[in-house]
Amino acid sequence: MQAPSGPGARGHHGILATALTALLMLLSLAAVSHVRALTTPAVTTAARGNGVRLRVASYNIHAGTGTDGRFDFARLTAAIRALGADVIGLQEVDVHWSARSQWRDLAGDLARATGMSVRFGPIYDLDPPAEGAPRRRYGNAILSRYPIVASRNHEITRLSTQVPDPRPEPAPGLQEVVINARGARVHVYSTHLDYREDPAVRQMQVDDTLKILAEDGRGHRSAPQVLVGDFNARPDAAELAPLWKTLNDAWTAREPSAGGMTYPATSPALRIDYIAVSRSVEVEAVHVAAASASDHLPVVADLHVFRR
Repeated sequence: MQAPSGPGARGHHGILATALTALLMLLSLAAVSHVRALTTPAVTTAARGNGVRLRVASYNIHAGTGTDGRFDFARLTAAIRALGADVIGLQEVDVHWSARSQWRDLAGDLARATGMSVRFGPIYDLDPPAEGAPRRRYGNAILSRYPIVASRNHEITRLSTQVPDPRPEPAPGLQEVVINARGARVHVYSTHLDYREDPAVRQMQVDDTLKILAEDGRGHRSAPQVLVGDFNARPDAAELAPLWKTLNDAWTAREPSAGGMTYPATSPALRIDYIAVSRSVEVEAVHVAAASASDHLPVVADLHVFRR
């Protein structure tokens, strides 16, 4: 059939053509918007106003013995205060352990001196030297300016230094706290991995730690996790490789070049102290702080964590 002709027919076709063009444009815009939605990076939790800035530190305090070989509690307290951290994971913490730290409760005394809350996770918990004296304990601790809503001292594989002919076996000392940082529930862990040259025990400890973090992750979906401590291994050590498949090394997240040396404090040549974070945690800045209160230097990271 021949198409209609004449002025009336041309007007009708013009309206149809305009409508069709508009429809095609709308479909095209929708397609472009869909592509942009798929390709544009997600807005960070901080940018959405959902982020909480959290300064975290890790410090092996060497039971308060500084670079001069002397125990000095006032110096140690000043070094910790100077970090300006909201949460600090401590290693080599004495609690009525021996004369080297004046038989002090370093965990409790540091909490009182800094006005922070503390949870102490003993690795060793031994009988007192005399009847009526406190038990001798040594391990890891976490100081927090924010409320601690839960805590637990987890077991990981250890090779004891307190018994003859030790064998690798589960022992406590991986201290965990859950803090409420202005509405963000954050799991923070302080650990101290085996110091021996043979990496076998460290490898077992890494495996144990990852299982604990995974279990916590299942119980608290998307909760930020921060693991700090003295790992006694370089970042490229084979035994640490499984950690980096699950966590981000805060130093390399912000400082991809070499650096971050923490040991020995007098002339640091090794990076063995770490802050590692779960994938949802954003690393804003990281640095190694100057201090002479221990044979290690503290490492400090400014993080953004999210409120669920």
